[in-house]
Amino acid sequence: MPVARPETSDARVIAHVDMDCFYVQVEQRKQPELRGLPTAVVQYNEWQGGGLIAVSYEARKCGVKRSMRGDEAKAACPEIQLVQVPVARGKADLNTYRSAGSEVVSILALSGKCERASIDEVYLDLTDAAESMLADAPPESLESIDEEALKSHILGMRREDGDDFKESVRDWICRKDADRRDKLLACGIIIVAALRKQVLKETEFSCSAGIAHNKMLAKLASGMNKPAQQTVVPYSAVQELLSSLPVKKMKQLGGKLGTSLQTDLGIDTVGDLLQFSETKLQEHYGINTGTWLWNIARGISGEEVQGRLLPKSHGSGKTFPGPRALKSLSNVQHWLNQLSEELSERLSSDLEQNKRIASTLTLHASAFRSRDSDSHKKFPSKSCPLRYGVTKVQEDAFNLFQAALREYMGPFGNKQETWRITGLSVSASKIVDIPSGTSSIMRYFQSQSTVPSCSADGCVQEHIVNAPSASEGCSEQRSVETQAASLEGDTGATYTLPDLDNLHKNIDLIPEKDMSCLLNETTDFQTQSGSNKGTQTKRIGRKTNNAKEKNQGMPSIVDIFKNYTATPQSKQETREDSTVSSTSKRANFSSRSSHSSEVNQEVEERRETEWSYKIGEIDQSVFDELPAEIQREFRSLLRPNKQLKAGKSKGDGSASSIAHYFPPLNR
Repeated sequence: MPVARPETSDARVIAHVDMDCFYVQVEQRKQPELRGLPTAVVQYNEWQGGGLIAVSYEARKCGVKRSMRGDEAKAACPEIQLVQVPVARGKADLNTYRSAGSEVVSILALSGKCERASIDEVYLDLTDAAESMLADAPPESLESIDEEALKSHILGMRREDGDDFKESVRDWICRKDADRRDKLLACGIIIVAALRKQVLKETEFSCSAGIAHNKMLAKLASGMNKPAQQTVVPYSAVQELLSSLPVKKMKQLGGKLGTSLQTDLGIDTVGDLLQFSETKLQEHYGINTGTWLWNIARGISGEEVQGRLLPKSHGSGKTFPGPRALKSLSNVQHWLNQLSEELSERLSSDLEQNKRIASTLTLHASAFRSRDSDSHKKFPSKSCPLRYGVTKVQEDAFNLFQAALREYMGPFGNKQETWRITGLSVSASKIVDIPSGTSSIMRYFQSQSTVPSCSADGCVQEHIVNAPSASEGCSEQRSVETQAASLEGDTGATYTLPDLDNLHKNIDLIPEKDMSCLLNETTDFQTQSGSNKGTQTKRIGRKTNNAKEKNQGMPSIVDIFKNYTATPQSKQETREDSTVSSTSKRANFSSRSSHSSEVNQEVEERRETEWSYKIGEIDQSVFDELPAEIQREFRSLLRPNKQLKAGKSKGDGSASSIAHYFPPLNR
């Protein structure tokens, strides 16, 4: 059956760069004496010497495989060098390898659109670079071609017996009669060879590459000739490549779909799919999957390189095989705390270095039950909106686990039936860049008040309060909130507060004017009293359904806002206990006093109202919970106030703490 060929205009130059035994190379760079020796990186545990996660090519020649345990590897190759993966929080710490992978990505990204697919593999779209080379310095015009490029393996390249391999490659690259697609690939060969040499020079890491017209073919080609080599797939060689490729070797065909193709249709290789029409495949597997199968059999794939240098998600997981399986909630909570701590650390690092935030937390687990009537029942995954902060991630992860466990064990459970957890992981996804030029801190934390909780039926309840956009600044935001409050009626409007527990992590991102804006917002939200003059009462935080849920997972600082209410003072007390915030309010009001007499009257009424408190009513531990940066911010604002009150006695009850910014405690 003839292979359909995409239009010439669709031709692109895509490369898949795959690091060779990357973890081993990272360890060999740290310990140069290991170079050339059979080496393996092992994730150590007490069972049979741990599990191998990377094996050098020298060790592979001795029969060592990644599926082996440490003791097995030593038995197969007594001289093998086993290097243990760093350990943190009782599990493997891969940060060293992630950082090394970032070194490689930073070099490759200079050549074109770059997508980091994992720690040790990258996709490159080199179409623009190849087009430029073809226009300015086509391969046939080059006087010499780098030796690394001449080592390339070109599928389908014909050469006579006795022909020199490098000369045959040179002839293929420099063909004047080649079609445009092959000429672009020839440019890609030269570009990728130069990139691989640069990576080796700057990082000491060798890598292999596949070069083709789409991601699928480039991925297949990169693993065909390793280590430190590159393979090219012209359109004319696509059928040759796929005709003998086992169906299970194709991406997304290694699981149930691949098994179904083998058992139901008798397909052993991807090329065998050519005997079935698109309609026939659609009848068996649906329209979308059927069309996809028809395309991959012809080497057609429209998936584009995404242009992503950073991972699209973060995760932390650990397995508990055999007797190490977890069998109590306390053990599960312990490991979830460890995994959540690592995840939170990576999220904080991503936020600080890359100015990105994630919005979804997901829990995955693998489990089995004793006397399981349905041994294939899968432990359900659960997700909820992500809240930043180690404690919050830990709380939410454990809540998600309990909800999933209730679903896994059934609504009523069985006291005689036990469960075992063999794997746990937590991940953060839906990561986006923080918008530049943000005019208020509220934008960073619009979703932070979303708190997951587990109801009695085991379902995860998501309480989401959408904060109004802060892009228009504080004054515009408050006007929008006032309108929303009037629509709410007597029930009151509910608004979201920024997550002040995590504000210190973003303090360097907040313009000074926006910090003062934030302080005004957090104060002014509460200064609206529920009078009969039409002003609506505003509640800070989210709506709660019961007392138990009310305080679940809420930031400590939010409790200050919730528990304080406004209490007016007398005029005399107001004059005696003036503060920085009241001074700034009076200045703001006076600047608008010329608008109308009605406005002037309102200003005068607000001048008559001041917030009082007693130092004994302030929980000092709450103030101590604030990040150091926020404490300094408040103290810097309070310092002028202390100067004004320098002549007062200590016993006059004057305001001198954080409570000045909040209404008095309503006990």
